[in-house]
Amino acid sequence: MYGYFDYDHPLFRPPSEAHSLIFQITLGCSRNRCTFCGMYKGKPFRVRPVAEIRAETEGIPPAHRPHIQRIFLADGDALIYPQKGLLEILDELNRAFPRLTRIGAYASPASLAGKTGEDLAALRERKLRILYFGLESGDDATLGAIDKGYGGTEMLAFCRKAQAAGMKLSVTAILGLAGAERSREHARATAEWITALSPEYFSLLTLFHRHNDDFLRGITPLSRGGILEEASELLRHLVPRRTILRSNHVSNFLQLAGSYPKDRQTLIDQVEAAIARARRRPEWYDEIPDYREEIY
Repeated sequence: MYGYFDYDHPLFRPPSEAHSLIFQITLGCSRNRCTFCGMYKGKPFRVRPVAEIRAETEGIPPAHRPHIQRIFLADGDALIYPQKGLLEILDELNRAFPRLTRIGAYASPASLAGKTGEDLAALRERKLRILYFGLESGDDATLGAIDKGYGGTEMLAFCRKAQAAGMKLSVTAILGLAGAERSREHARATAEWITALSPEYFSLLTLFHRHNDDFLRGITPLSRGGILEEASELLRHLVPRRTILRSNHVSNFLQLAGSYPKDRQTLIDQVEAAIARARRRPEWYDEIPDYREEIY
């Protein structure tokens, strides 16, 4: 990640954007109400003026600009930016960086709902090629419990609209999000949703502590063994046409990587082997993971 700017922290980006230049065209999250999520608690949402982004672009030394090939637009929901201004920003970035190949951004259900297919196609023409979408769960009861604001069917339609416009989608879901109460339903519904969409990328995170203690007190948390069992349930029902799966977030204690459909059985076997190993260590299997982030 390049460091030309004094960023307004906290600043988050997907693992795959580690070498991208980040522009904070919005600050915070446009919704910021999901009960499980503590990413932007205490950070008011704001859309930054186009002029501020242009000034940041112009401040990058001309000699450095040919080295910038990827850009990520932050914060939590940059796609919510009004279409006219977003087009101006993308045009400016394409002008300033002659070797730019791809721009990425987080997208929320609300931001996708607010863009037409023509809007999204116009953004893609200006190299906004990948959107990172937090599904969290395909289970409507779980989505209601976390106050996501949209159901699975609505979000599927929004994402299909983005796909039809030529956008790549990287979708995330969260192991343990439904607690013990709806673990199986959460796993199966999420697998069904991903199978229906077949996004280019699908990533698994594990529920962890970050300014979400009230939410965590409201569920029965899964043990390490329970999370592995939930991952197994999900993978055994997951049959997308062509999707790359990763579980490489710092919250995950089982790292998975493979491509569907080629590696489907291999991934299932890896989780089953991990479960068998864990059962030989009951104290580990029954322990509730305690990974937490408290810096912000």
